Formats: sequence, C-alpha cells, structure tokens
Amino acid sequence: MPLVFSVWMVLLNNFVVEKANFTGVEIGILQSLREIPGFLAFTVIYLLLFIKEQKLALLSLAITSIGVFLTGFFPSAFGLYITTIIMSVGFHYFETVSQSLTLQWLDKDKTAHFMGKMLSAKSIASLIAFSSIWLLMEYFTWSYQATYALFGGCALIITTLLALAFKQFPDKAEQNKKLVLKKRYWLFYALTFFSGARRQIFVVFAGFLMVEKFNYSVAEISALFLINYVFNWLFAPSIGKLIARIGESAALRIEYIGLMVIFISYGLVENANIAAALYVIDHLFFALAIAIKTYFQKIASPEDIASTAGVSFTINHIAAVVIPALLGLLWIVNSSWVFFIGAGFAACSLILALLIPKQPRIGVEVRFKESPQVS
Repeated sequence: MPLVFSVWMVLLNNFVVEKANFTGVEIGILQSLREIPGFLAFTVIYLLLFIKEQKLALLSLAITSIGVFLTGFFPSAFGLYITTIIMSVGFHYFETVSQSLTLQWLDKDKTAHFMGKMLSAKSIASLIAFSSIWLLMEYFTWSYQATYALFGGCALIITTLLALAFKQFPDKAEQNKKLVLKKRYWLFYALTFFSGARRQIFVVFAGFLMVEKFNYSVAEISALFLINYVFNWLFAPSIGKLIARIGESAALRIEYIGLMVIFISYGLVENANIAAALYVIDHLFFALAIAIKTYFQKIASPEDIASTAGVSFTINHIAAVVIPALLGLLWIVNSSWVFFIGAGFAACSLILALLIPKQPRIGVEVRFKESPQVS
C-alpha cells in the first residue's frame, strides 16, 4: 500500500497544478471526494459477511493499484475526481482492515512497538517509491502518465503474488458482523474525530503550500518526502517503544502541543527552507498517533475490534469530507487561517488527551471516572 499510495500522493500537487490547472477550490473538492470512501468505511463490516478480512485487504490493494494506474490518463478535473475515488475506495478499505487485523493479532504489550516497526517498513517502501520518482522524472524525463502506470501496474502484480503466497490466517475472536457504538468508547471516538480534522490540514494544504507559495518542483517535493520517510524509518520503532513506556496520554500530549506550534508556524512562515523543516517535523509528530490505536486496543472488547475499526474510520472522515472543500475556499482569501484552524483542532485534541487514564483498560476508559462497570 505505501509503495503505490506514496506515488499517487507525491505527484498529486504538481500533477493537478501543471496538467489540470487546479486552484485551491479544485484541490479541496478532490480531497473531499477522496475522503468519502473513508467516511463510508463502516460498510466494511457488511462486506465481512461475504468475505474474510484478509481477502478483503488483498482485494482493496488491487483496487488501489488500478486507481493509481489510471490516474495519469485523465488529466482533467472530472477525470481526476473519478480516478481518485477508485483509488480511495481501495485505500480506505485496506487501512480499515489492516488496523482491525493488527489489533486482533497482536498482544497488547507489543502493539505500540510493532506499529512503530510497521511504520518503519512502510517508510522503506515509500523511500523506494520517492527515490524512483525522483530518478525517473528528473533524469529520464518520464511523464506523469508513464510514472503512475508503472507503479500502479507493479503494485497490481505484487498484490497478485501476495494473494497466491500467503495462507488464510485463523481468527482469534469471532468478530461482530454489525455496527458497534458504545458509550464507553466515546473518548476514542472524539480523539479519532479531531485526528481526522487535523490530518486534513497536513495532507491537503501543507504540501499544496510548498508548491503554490514556494514553487517546489516534483524533484524537490520528492526529496522532501524522502527526508520524511528516512526519519520515520529511523525513529518510528523508537517512537513505538516510547509510547509503550510513557503511556498513551503523555505521548498524545507531546504530539498535540508540538502540532499546535507547527501549524501556527505554517501560517506565519515566509521562508521556503523553514517551511520544509516544519513539514518534516510535522510528519514525524504524526507517528505518535499510534497511541490512539493502542489506547483503543486496551479498552476494547476483542469481538468489537473489526466493527469499531470501520466506525472509527468513518468518524475520522466526517470532518475530512467537509473540511478540504471549505478550507479550500478560505485558502483563496487567506491561506494562513487554514493553518491557524489546524492549531485549534490540535488544541481540542490536547484537552481530550488529558482525559486518558495512565493505565487504560476495560472499565477504566476515562480519567476521573474510573468505574469498573462496562456498558
């Protein structure tokens, strides 16, 4: 997934500006459309009535690959909207199932470190993608169309090989095949909502800032992504260990305070090099978001994990469907205000993080109201 999705992401801003003449309005609409399948991620639970989670993950990878393969062939607003939706359906279903299986298969005391190692592995795949893009487009002058087609086609072949090579792993606990919404998960839902809102500022507008305001080229954007993923490759496992040692509440407080400072700085920055440094630090802070998932694993009933993974992705994308389009309009008026709003989202998340207990578990989901009752 990171091999093929990273290609789509790193080329997007330059592709839409150079080939489709996008402004903040069109990029906002495209990113809102991209998040609609994430908003509908709760429907994964109904697909699990007909297909096993592991098989659904592979099918989702194939759909993502097809969407990326097609992207370069349709350099228009309508064409990009359609190919983005195809890619996004596969991406969000895969991420939902991946989160569910990770939390089901791993022991609670090993999850944070493993997720850090998984981020590191994803970073290696992304490094391969970004360095290849830089080489192909900078030195061999490949077109966007050829680059998208190459990586989409390779990803489809790899997915087919994965489907043939791996057996079906057994389920540890029979999962609920209906939507699960429980009052005792409310803090997890709230953290997930603001995480989705805040993530859009980084995913949609931080990269767009680099291209529109500071005129970064494809090669420069690729180099910036390379730096990001080198940092993740080197430090993500350590971040996972840190979360396991200091706890979810402390880890998330560090993340949200850091993001408040970074978003305010985005709104004020006038130097391209400082903006690039903020982008790298911003990306590194997001690795701490592992703590939201490990918090949920500790408070969740095992049979709720698959259903709640779908629900959480939907909650994560409620704001994500609306915010890019609305803030795209605000971007035209004053781009700085987009990042100041992001700082406000981080502040709301910080308040919520203060409510996480030092040792969360079933019956002890929220600080100051540590009841053994489960509802």
